[in-house]
Amino acid sequence: MAMLLFGIQGLFAQSYGAQYTKMHVVNVELDGSVTIQVSGQGRYQKDAMDQARKNAVYNVIFKGMKMEDQNSLIVRPLIYEVNAAEKYASFFNSFFADGGDYVNFVTMSDRRVGTSTRTKNKKDKQVGWTTTVRVLRPQLETFLIERGIIKK
Repeated sequence: MAMLLFGIQGLFAQSYGAQYTKMHVVNVELDGSVTIQVSGQGRYQKDAMDQARKNAVYNVIFKGMKMEDQNSLIVRPLIYEVNAAEKYASFFNSFFADGGDYVNFVTMSDRRVGTSTRTKNKKDKQVGWTTTVRVLRPQLETFLIERGIIKK
């Protein structure tokens, strides 16, 4: 079973808007898009699913993805600039807002029946959701170039 993982298995990556999320790369497509199994948390199932999509897009933009037990990046981050999230905060706040532009670059088309899992934390009244999404990386890169976030 060949799986590409973000960092070391079991390691959590800090993500936008959520405390922590776990994700791993399922496949890198020939068109440059990335299929990722990702988790998110929220008060309701819809919130958790939206957060999972945001987490996937955030990591493609800022963090990249690594293969398990290797230092080489499989998917390079789109932005290498230090503190870019803070520098372009007003742009990214609206980009990642509920119903923001991020939804145009993530699709659930690779999700298969039975691959999504739901967990419930009664103490914190949180729902966790793990699902498979595809991030349209080339289209996202073009969008960020057009907005002047990435210099080409």
